[in-house]
Amino acid sequence: MTEPTDSIERPDAPPRILPIFPLTGVLLLPGGRLPLYIFEPRYCNLLDDVLAGDRCMGLVQPVAADPADNQGASETESPEIYPVGCVGLVAHHEELPNERFVVLLEGWCRFRVEEEVETVRGYRRVRACYDDFQSRDESMATQAPESVSPEPLLDALRRFGDRQSLEIEMDPLREVSGVDLLNGLAMALPFQPAEKQALLEAPDLPARQEMLLLLLEMGMEPSGDAPSTN
Repeated sequence: MTEPTDSIERPDAPPRILPIFPLTGVLLLPGGRLPLYIFEPRYCNLLDDVLAGDRCMGLVQPVAADPADNQGASETESPEIYPVGCVGLVAHHEELPNERFVVLLEGWCRFRVEEEVETVRGYRRVRACYDDFQSRDESMATQAPESVSPEPLLDALRRFGDRQSLEIEMDPLREVSGVDLLNGLAMALPFQPAEKQALLEAPDLPARQEMLLLLLEMGMEPSGDAPSTN
């Protein structure tokens, strides 16, 4: 593996043939940053290949909300995946002992799975279509941070934390812009995989904010232990 890097050059366009990393209950949004711990051989192969190429991989969720889907499933197993995912750019990677890696993914844009294509070195690949999302994601990326008001989110988060007996440090969050707060909470909070998927597929920021506020007000039960990444 190459040395860790924090400086990347984004390709002109996301790839049509995209390697995918299926993870239950894990959400990546455009503009968001997601750390991953990779150790399963097929996903180490995936990482090697994307680092040698355009540094892009697709993060998707299996439809079956089973953490075992991403805890060492056989390479012959291909659980059904949701049709919408997010392209992540490898913004940072670091090799650990025993062929394990820490990776930081930077969300780029959403995609729709047109079809799966043949696997390479054990990992799955899809033909990705960006037509449904590219203009929307570009529009959201250019919106001013103040286009989303943080106050309703912070108020709902405080009540959610009280109901769920979660200790949430509110003061640092008050320094975060509304857009970053919205996307960060959507990615980080312990909602069920189906709710995570709905937040990903929201057509725009107002719709995502409305959905997140609804989930917070409902006081959704946590989905259990966070899944391990392979």
